[in-house]
Amino acid sequence: MFYFDLGEATESHTPAPGTSYADTGKLEALAIYCMRKKLIAANWKMNKTPDDAVAFVREFTRLLAGCPQDRDEIAILPPFVSLSATIEAARGTKIAVGAQNMYWQKQGAFTGEISAAMLAAIGCQQVIIGHSERRQYFGETDIDVNRKLRVALAEKLKAIVCVGELNEERQSGLTEDVLRRQLHAALREIPVADVENFCIAYEPVWAIGTGKTATPEIACKAHAFIRGEVAKVVGDGPAARLRILYGGSVKPENATALMSQQEIDGALVGGASLNPESFAAIVKW
Repeated sequence: MFYFDLGEATESHTPAPGTSYADTGKLEALAIYCMRKKLIAANWKMNKTPDDAVAFVREFTRLLAGCPQDRDEIAILPPFVSLSATIEAARGTKIAVGAQNMYWQKQGAFTGEISAAMLAAIGCQQVIIGHSERRQYFGETDIDVNRKLRVALAEKLKAIVCVGELNEERQSGLTEDVLRRQLHAALREIPVADVENFCIAYEPVWAIGTGKTATPEIACKAHAFIRGEVAKVVGDGPAARLRILYGGSVKPENATALMSQQEIDGALVGGASLNPESFAAIVKW
C-alpha cells in the first residue's frame, strides 16, 4: 500500500505523520493513479499504405523531437499491410506498434484472418480487440472478444479491449447494462495476473467519428463504473491498476480536458491520429 509523504510515494501500512486514516483512501487512490502510465494509441483503421505509414512515422517523430517521451506510452495501430513498414520505421523510438484485429485460432482454413502468433512473429506488441466497428459491421460478439483476449495474452500481446454503448442504448438508460455485459463476458477465465497486460477502452459508439465527444464528466462516470465492474471480477487492487482509455472523437482541442481526469488513463484516437501534426498535438497534451 502506498501513501504520499511530502510529495513522494512511500511504502507503508500506516498513514504518514500528520495524515488521518480518513485521508488514506484518497491518498492511496492518488498514488495508484500516478502509477498508471497513460497510453495514447493511434487507430488508423483502413487508412495508410506502407509508404504512407513510413512518412507519417518520420514526420511524427520529428514533431516530437525535444519533447519528453517517457511521460506516456505511444502506440500506432496501422492496417495489416502496413504493420511491417511501421514496425521498421518506429525501430529505435519508444513507439509501440500493434494491429487492429486478430483471430483466436492459431492457424487453419480461415480465409482472410490473421492469428495472434503471426502478429507476434513480425514484432507486433499490441492489438485492438472488440472495436465497435468490428462488432457493428462484422458481427463480432462478446464471446469472440473473450476468445481473442485469451489468445492475445497467451502470445504476449498487449490488448486494448473496447467496450461502449450505442446511442439508442444510452438514450434508453442502458449504458451500464451494456458495459456490464461486455466486461463480464470479455474477462471470463482471464487470470488476475494478466490485468496489467491489457487495458479497457471506453468508446461510446455515438461519439465515434461523429464529432460528438463525451464530456470529461460523462467519460469519468463511465470509467469509474468500468473499474467497479472489473473489481467484481479481479478484485479491488488489480482493478485499481487497470488502465482505462477513452475513445470517441479525441482531438487536440479536447485532449487536455480529457487526459487531466483522474479516471482517464489515455486515449484511443481515430481520425485525429491520421495527421502527424494532429496526433503529435494530442500526445503533447
